[in-house]
Amino acid sequence: MKQSSGKTCGIADKPFDNNRRTFMRTTALTAGLLSAGIAPFALAAKGGSQTARNPLRIPPTIAPGGAALSAAPARVNIGGGKLSSVLAYNGFFPGPTFRANNGDVADIAFTNGLSAETTIHWHGMIVPPAADGHPMDAIKPGASYAYQFPVEQRACLNWYHPHPHMKTGEQVALGLAGAFIINDAEEAALNLPSGLYEVPLILRDANFDSSGNMTYTAKSSGFLGKTPLVNGTLSPQLEVDTAIYRFRVLNGANARVFRLALSNGAPFIVIGNDGGLLDTAPASVAELELSPGERLDILVDFRNFAVNDKVMLRCLSAGWDLLEFAVARAVTVAGEIPAGALSTITALADPVLTREFSFDGMSRINGLVYDMNRIDFQVPLGQTERWRFKTGGNAPHPVHVHGASFQVVSRTGGRGLVLPWERGWKDTVLLLDGETVDVLIRFEAYRGLYVMHCHKLEHEDMGMMANFEVI
Repeated sequence: MKQSSGKTCGIADKPFDNNRRTFMRTTALTAGLLSAGIAPFALAAKGGSQTARNPLRIPPTIAPGGAALSAAPARVNIGGGKLSSVLAYNGFFPGPTFRANNGDVADIAFTNGLSAETTIHWHGMIVPPAADGHPMDAIKPGASYAYQFPVEQRACLNWYHPHPHMKTGEQVALGLAGAFIINDAEEAALNLPSGLYEVPLILRDANFDSSGNMTYTAKSSGFLGKTPLVNGTLSPQLEVDTAIYRFRVLNGANARVFRLALSNGAPFIVIGNDGGLLDTAPASVAELELSPGERLDILVDFRNFAVNDKVMLRCLSAGWDLLEFAVARAVTVAGEIPAGALSTITALADPVLTREFSFDGMSRINGLVYDMNRIDFQVPLGQTERWRFKTGGNAPHPVHVHGASFQVVSRTGGRGLVLPWERGWKDTVLLLDGETVDVLIRFEAYRGLYVMHCHKLEHEDMGMMANFEVI
């Protein structure tokens, strides 16, 4: 605080008094935040012209063949030199991004450096049960496990995170997550933005203590952090060119549903979701709703922007500024937004039977709390079925199925429609109170034990999960 010189005339004292009052108010506010367990830099969540912006972190990319991965405590810079104690994969928050081509083989040597048991679930990947990270396959502290599986699915963004029984919410909230991108020839033929123009965005929220360390307190209604992070970065900014960008977006939060929009009202061009490219033309939408575990593949066109223009990615439901795009360079880059259908997907049809699943309260499916040793139902390999998801309240329930993707065919009640970004293949679908969602599903790859659960991780940890066996 700059003080006046030795002169004591009244007119010189007023700025000092104003500054002192501001200092006292700020000190009182900071003390209140600390007593509530909120780090002062959490205020940056609301954005505004005074918010200092930090360069968006881009996780390193590695191949899954012959890779080594560890989970352990780490101290990381979340932006602006602010250090935070987290749980991290290979010391990175988020973890490194795996990138593979269809036809590759994953061979990942994992070491558990945590003080608790853990597993890795390859969310969205179609893998054999031994590699799926089932809670029954928990890895003890200090132990290792080889995750091995062929990469045999279409291009898409998947992700990996822990899946130990009753500990998933804590381990994910404290930092353990990373992206897994698959490429294929169909996608390559579209000449979509790549290199610097293809950017993963892992959205989540977090809480911090007075020292700036990440904290977690389980709530049956779901953990909602007070501070948003993108790629583990506080108040991030991404410098962009006047070009089309491809953003691979993941909701990596425990419980928060993000409602996304751009501050200038420009549309998102949706080209894909959980299971890859849509089977329609790109969808132009002003807002996107993304629940925990869901992914979106979107294009944003900055070609008509001027250097020094800025636009904000916002979460409308939380009132947060998530990520600032700052136009830094005028360039001419080849590339257009694709026209016509992006992909061809054979629609599932003629289900043999219908199974109904009611997500009850915050801990039960069809009235049952999860029992690791109980198999709740069996599904024949290669059989098309209709699965109907309903809720007895306490939604949102993002419903996630392991071992196969599905096609969303209807939603009645509530929002009452299948949204543009729910076309094609999905593995997670948002179920709100008053809604019934029907999906068609067929397990074609592997027999064995898998789980279905609510991806609000606190609900999962309390028992909103079911074992099923593909036979």
